[in-house]
Amino acid sequence: MPQVTVDGLEIEVPDGATVLQACELAGKEIPRFCYHERLSIAGNCRMCLVEVKPGPPKPQASCALPATDGQEIRTDSLMVKTAREGVMEFLLINHPLDCPICDQGGECDLQDQAMYYGRGASRYQENKRAVSEKYMGPLIKTIMTRCIHCTRCVRFSEEIAGVDEIGAVGRGENMEITTYLEQAAKHELSANVVDLCPVGALTSRPYAFEARPWELRKTLSIDVSDAVGANIRLDSRGREVMRALPRVNDDVNEEWLSDKGRWQVDGLQRRRLDQVWIRREGRLHPASWQDAFGMIVSASPQGSIAAVAGDLVDCETMFAAKRLVNALGSDLLEGRQTGLAYDASNLAAVNFNSTLAGIENADAILIIGSHVRWEAALVNARLRKAVKRGAKVFLIGPEWETTFRGEFLGDDAELLHDLPDAIAQAMSQAQRPAIIVGAAGLAKGALAPALVLAEQWQLFRDGWNGFNVLHMAASRMGGLMLGFARPRGMAELVEAQPNVLLSLGADEMDYAPFGGSLKVYIGHHGDRGAHAADIVLPGASFAEKDGTFVNTEGRVQRAEKAVFPPGDAREDWTIVRALADELGISVGFDSFSELRAAMIAAVPGLGEQGLAQYGSLPAGDRNMRASGTITYPVKDFYLTNPIARASTVMQRCSAELLHGEELLEAAE
Repeated sequence: MPQVTVDGLEIEVPDGATVLQACELAGKEIPRFCYHERLSIAGNCRMCLVEVKPGPPKPQASCALPATDGQEIRTDSLMVKTAREGVMEFLLINHPLDCPICDQGGECDLQDQAMYYGRGASRYQENKRAVSEKYMGPLIKTIMTRCIHCTRCVRFSEEIAGVDEIGAVGRGENMEITTYLEQAAKHELSANVVDLCPVGALTSRPYAFEARPWELRKTLSIDVSDAVGANIRLDSRGREVMRALPRVNDDVNEEWLSDKGRWQVDGLQRRRLDQVWIRREGRLHPASWQDAFGMIVSASPQGSIAAVAGDLVDCETMFAAKRLVNALGSDLLEGRQTGLAYDASNLAAVNFNSTLAGIENADAILIIGSHVRWEAALVNARLRKAVKRGAKVFLIGPEWETTFRGEFLGDDAELLHDLPDAIAQAMSQAQRPAIIVGAAGLAKGALAPALVLAEQWQLFRDGWNGFNVLHMAASRMGGLMLGFARPRGMAELVEAQPNVLLSLGADEMDYAPFGGSLKVYIGHHGDRGAHAADIVLPGASFAEKDGTFVNTEGRVQRAEKAVFPPGDAREDWTIVRALADELGISVGFDSFSELRAAMIAAVPGLGEQGLAQYGSLPAGDRNMRASGTITYPVKDFYLTNPIARASTVMQRCSAELLHGEELLEAAE
């Protein structure tokens, strides 16, 4: 390992490290605009200049210079200081200096570094360059006159998202960053370029002129738009969530976030349930909590009640509902509201065992019934990394536009029992083979045959478990850990025909078979569940309560309360607790802390944040066969849950990016 000296401090750096990384290891801050830890090195902003000996007597770009043994690096010499001032002066020659009206104000790298490293005044009097605006879609607002040509957005689109939609045209002063043919950026991670942009050239269109960062309260939370469980920060003002930003977590989402997870949050303000409703003569009418509870009591739920958990529900709510249902003498609990009925007795068989970060190391991957780009955009980015490292990917299901090299084998689930010899050989000979079973594969009975293949190909070996199930719902793994899974799925609830059906935000299920049940919906949006319910009890969204979520890899994570629910809406567990009092039963908790303690006592795996331990894979049943044509459950990436369906931003993305509708601005 090379030994280098940084400002008189001698340190040892890893092989292959750059001078910039060596300086950071020494605790020195190096300014930069084009360099980013997760992108390739461009070396074009020249802001990271340092003085290096031995070497030419001039400042050098530290981001592109390898650290070698014996180097003497200076980051604070007069030469370096003067060079950085000169670079900043050049960067500001054409910058419009419109900070008072720029949405990047207060969190702008150019502002910060101009203050710290720049000159006090400019010596240039020439007219500034102006660049015409580019349209990049409903999520990205462009003011390209501010662009300093760092090319972070270009490299992100090509390397991380895998969609070559942004590039540069022209040279020198005439160079411009634009989407090809000046069309909208059409991929699921497009808005991450807003975070990457070090100036105000790319800002958020939905957030334009809404707030300044110092006005906002920051709350740590978890994205519930899919089962990845991306770590996010909710920025709120008063009782309104203004935006969601990704947090850095290398094990889950690195520092990226899907467009849906980022901008569905405006749906938290629209179509909200803020009072109790009771259906009389086919129509919902406002009512009191006492009236609603009285109807539930009169429906005789003792021994005849069932609970269905929706896709966005936290573990505490599900546990509270389970206590209520069990106390009434029933065990009818289900979380797979769309009708899936796979064996969930061994959670290792329905977990993403490779882990999200670990799938990057797979060298042969068979994907069964999963449109990964729409079901888990951040997992898709991980698969791109695996392919870059040489992995072969084979897919069973209808073709979709992949961002990596992959071979589609067909859409018949029976292909699992008759794979081509070349593919079976590639999987069996791989050092780290992996299988990913999606929701469409589970619907066609692919779980058991996939476990048989896992045994044949030895997916479970020392230091590696390549068997994965990719769920789509944020609540799925938590629900399975809490027992929200009947052996035959929703079919058992339909056969039981309970007197009371308790729906915990279940907006994707079919309520028609429960015509004889009193349908009680506890949720936060006037979506499909509320339309079918006999009683609507207004609950809290994920942003309005503390909660525990378990992602598809079995990682236990906590979300914090950012704002209060609107109107008469209450946190879900308090509704269950009040209902228990009306029914004259005990659920064993009176506060949220008591509820969480009881949940952890019942399911210890939910008590410690991090990966839950599920044991080894079970053997697959060789008598069970997968059959039928695979069809993906997600038809519209932007409208998969009640929050997204209430979001005007997601509605616009769906109309414009997926369905090609032209939506004009008010001035047009």
